[in-house]
Amino acid sequence: MIAYLILSAFPAALIIAAAHDIYEFKIPNWISIVLVLAYPAAGFAVGASWQLMLEGFFIASAALVIGFGLFAAKFFGGGDAKLFAAASPWIGMATLGSFLVTTAIAGLFLAIILMTFRRTPPLPIYAHAPWIMRLHQRKHDLPYGVAIAAGGLLSFSQTPFFQLVFGG
Repeated sequence: MIAYLILSAFPAALIIAAAHDIYEFKIPNWISIVLVLAYPAAGFAVGASWQLMLEGFFIASAALVIGFGLFAAKFFGGGDAKLFAAASPWIGMATLGSFLVTTAIAGLFLAIILMTFRRTPPLPIYAHAPWIMRLHQRKHDLPYGVAIAAGGLLSFSQTPFFQLVFGG
């Protein structure tokens, strides 16, 4: 029972991160911290091997370096880079390719949807929802945390921890 609860930290954190990114174009640090701290707890709860846990640590380290490289190149925001790194150990090496492809496709769809939305004139009702106005006005910004969350959620059932709990 405790394994289910701790395992739910991953999708819950991703959903909250996506909502924050859409609403404020920011991903709070506490979300990434929760993911990082819940990872070893989830590993212990599901009975993961130390090799699997170590693999997650190396994946997270590589993702952090790559994420901050993308941040330095202005492809990613800092919160996106941290979320990407915090979510990566949960994904595992076997699912990493699926996660990256799914995240990229979700990012493409998000970009197309926002480009289309931003080409339409703003409606007066947007004034009642400031976050919608921000989405409409920030023409060069993309809340990529939404794509990372979509990639993580769509890949979740293939992750090692999920497979340990629910079988595969």
